[in-house]
Amino acid sequence: MRVITAVKGLKRCIIELFSPLLRIGLAAAQALGKRGAHVVVSSRRQANVDKAVALLQSQSIQVTGTTCNVGKGEDREQLVQMTLDRCGAIDILVSNAAVNPFFGNIMDSTEEVWDKILDVNVKSAFLMTKLVAPHMEKRGGGNVIFVSSVAGYQPMQALGPYSVSKTALLGLTRALAPELAQSNIRVNCVAPGIIKTRFSSALWQNEGIVDEFKKQLCIKRVGEPEEIGSVIAFLCSKEASYITGETITVTGGMNCRL
Repeated sequence: MRVITAVKGLKRCIIELFSPLLRIGLAAAQALGKRGAHVVVSSRRQANVDKAVALLQSQSIQVTGTTCNVGKGEDREQLVQMTLDRCGAIDILVSNAAVNPFFGNIMDSTEEVWDKILDVNVKSAFLMTKLVAPHMEKRGGGNVIFVSSVAGYQPMQALGPYSVSKTALLGLTRALAPELAQSNIRVNCVAPGIIKTRFSSALWQNEGIVDEFKKQLCIKRVGEPEEIGSVIAFLCSKEASYITGETITVTGGMNCRL
């Protein structure tokens, strides 16, 4: 997905949508779009693209949609080129693409599982950044936002490889920030807790599991996708102009770090 904005420093943005995390990506697009952005949304599946475009258009948000498998180099390049053709420039990348094809004991995970998770969740995030950074530099700067997870700090049972990939995004944020700061590009990360998405539905739809999670929370409820979208929009704004290399945890007070 991508977005353009001229409000509060937001101009153009790319948001990667992947169906399991669609609601967080869509919430980010809404938050940026309502601030004046032109959003370019992408997903592997045309049905997801069509739904996102229709919803955003119904909210008077300027939006373009296309299919893209971010694990494929040619798809990434086509997505960037289409955005440049339609919008003329790129100012923000929000990397939200993720997969989790495995659930179980981490020692039972296969090489194929690791390849898929790391290719989509980590490597594509870096390669998308590498593609868009020169265009941001031409604009005088930009913003890159990675969407990690509380699992990056506190690995979740049966989600070992996925949790490791989310930890890698925390490191990628810290590694890229000083290098891209030279081009006036800020790099930050958001780590959501338990949010009402299809990806986490097995957790928040189970009252017993939710009750256990609530014991770890200061705010005794499951989070909403819009609460993640608002944080992403803030990080892309002028109000956050002195923030880079940081991860903001949006977890309702879950004790995942100091």
